[in-house]
Amino acid sequence: MRIGIYGGSFNPVHNGHIHLALTAVSELELDRLYLVPSKISPHRSSAEYVSGDDRLEMLRLACGVSDKLSVCDYELRSDRVSYTIYTVREFRRRYPDDELFLLVGSDMLLSFETWHCFEEILRECTLAVVSRCEGDMAELEKKAEELRKFGKITVCKAAPVEISSTDIRKKIAKNQKYSCYLDENVVQYIRLMNLYRQ
Repeated sequence: MRIGIYGGSFNPVHNGHIHLALTAVSELELDRLYLVPSKISPHRSSAEYVSGDDRLEMLRLACGVSDKLSVCDYELRSDRVSYTIYTVREFRRRYPDDELFLLVGSDMLLSFETWHCFEEILRECTLAVVSRCEGDMAELEKKAEELRKFGKITVCKAAPVEISSTDIRKKIAKNQKYSCYLDENVVQYIRLMNLYRQ
């Protein structure tokens, strides 16, 4: 099987995240893609960063659009720093004979050598870089070529979605329109739980 890993804060998960996930499933021919919410420091503002359980539930709701999307709470339940290598090792333990793909944004590729145990990550899985910007493919391919001595890297392109979780949180706090950027079930959950209000 071909298994994808897609980490992030997902605070909240929005249509851009899901579009990127579905693009990766299609382009990489994944059998399953796991979205893995990261742990957030308890010292962060509670108005801006909601609980792991809330982010997990919003992800579950948003992933209902495809039976190839799943949610994994491994990082939330871990009691240590969420280095990506630990998550990769956990997926390798669960799927010893399968092909693993780690999804990262284009900005992350450019600093990938600074990641903890980056060489081991590239030994254990294919790094799947998803460009969300216009005109950066040449730079990404150049960087990918530099890193291919450590392992497999593939670059694919998703149509850009001009929204971020930060923008959405600001819109909710200011009582501005935001529902068009989110799955309607996620919108209902945010309203029900009164999330991201000042």
